[in-house]
Amino acid sequence: MSEALRVIFAGGGTGGHLFPGIAVAEALLQLRPDASVSFVGSGNRIEARVVPARGFAFDPLWITGLRRSFSVATAVLPLKLLVSLVQSWRILRRRRPHVVVGTGGFASGPLLYVAAKTGRCTLIHEQNEYPGITTRKLAPLVDEVHVTFPSSARFLPRVRRIVESGNPVRLSLQRHDAGDARVHFGLHPSRRTLFVFGGSLGASAINRALRPLVPRLVREEYQLIWQTGARDIEEYRSLGALYQEQVVVRPFIDEMDMAYSAADLVLCRAGATSVAEMTVLGIAAILVPYPHAAADHQYKNAVAIAAEGAARVLRDSQLSRLESELFSLLDDDRELARMATASAALGRPRAAFDIAEAVIRLAEGQEDTV
Repeated sequence: MSEALRVIFAGGGTGGHLFPGIAVAEALLQLRPDASVSFVGSGNRIEARVVPARGFAFDPLWITGLRRSFSVATAVLPLKLLVSLVQSWRILRRRRPHVVVGTGGFASGPLLYVAAKTGRCTLIHEQNEYPGITTRKLAPLVDEVHVTFPSSARFLPRVRRIVESGNPVRLSLQRHDAGDARVHFGLHPSRRTLFVFGGSLGASAINRALRPLVPRLVREEYQLIWQTGARDIEEYRSLGALYQEQVVVRPFIDEMDMAYSAADLVLCRAGATSVAEMTVLGIAAILVPYPHAAADHQYKNAVAIAAEGAARVLRDSQLSRLESELFSLLDDDRELARMATASAALGRPRAAFDIAEAVIRLAEGQEDTV
């Protein structure tokens, strides 16, 4: 190309639709340091706060997601969509991108639609096994769709090109020595360790199911790193104080690399980002899908991973079985090793760079008409 590459990433609403785009953007800038990268998304969701903090330009749209029940926000949605389409057209004229990348969620829809309809190169990345409604509606219009799970292709008919790239994770994600990671949390370097988390807000159902199992974990000389979420920390903090040599309880863990690395087994929800990080690092898991996720997509994510032997799956309604599942795995060296190997085989550590290279290829394959 005779000029610097210009790329817009459109997506957000949730971290799962935002952070993969940031990972690709960072990979793109490593490959093309002179590239101009900007983001578009909802003006009142996570992307409006996180994207500028990461140093990227951000253009907000007046768009919100579709609610399942009728409300004033639902009634105004057609107007918001129309305004967002006009805003998208103006952003495209001003930014003049060579490629527009959609990362899913309602926040990506208007810009990606206008970009495709005006002949710009477009690419969608879908994080979940069952594609969201934005991806399903727009996939036939774009140049490429990159998926995390090969089984996603059956939900995307009439698509020009589907590429299995995996789900991009942050470029800083790395595996540390397990003993060092456990010592980092004040734990014994060689004891088998369980890491439990439920996302940034925690998962109360998982927390409640785990609580009565803590004494047995301690008695059988296992260790626990437990991210409860801010809502539940006061309820469970005392367990960390009571068993402080074997149990670490925190509302939130920033050093996730260390927590993953310390773990022989992870117990958590089945969000696309969590699944991607665990497979990149090769960790066995018990997945408890969030039951209210749109189209039950977390359950579909979990089943896809379990089908490859990398995880066990429990619904919230099945958490009475947690004790037997948990201890049967913690007691079984061979099964944990087999699951970790299966997990690592699913990991795609180069996903961000593979998608960034696809963006560059699309840009270089077009005449610069923007």
